[in-house]
Amino acid sequence: MKIVALCGVGVGTSAILKINAERALARLDIEADVTATDVAGVRTVGADAQVILTSSELVAAIGKTNADIVVIDNYFDVDELAAKLEAALG
Repeated sequence: MKIVALCGVGVGTSAILKINAERALARLDIEADVTATDVAGVRTVGADAQVILTSSELVAAIGKTNADIVVIDNYFDVDELAAKLEAALG
């Protein structure tokens, strides 16, 4: 399974989201490859992703995708990430 952590320009915010998503997945006992990227790389990196994690401001920039887009309000809130990943991954 592949999950993409998306930020706007650089890798700082997506790196934080990636690390906390990995923590949330560990809590849920789910194995996945979590990749950090920016808007420019999301179509390439996210082409085979099952889930794209992002902020509400970046949803429109993602474009057409087969992945579930999960909006995260607080990138530091591992409980929020775990709840939303569990809902998205069933």
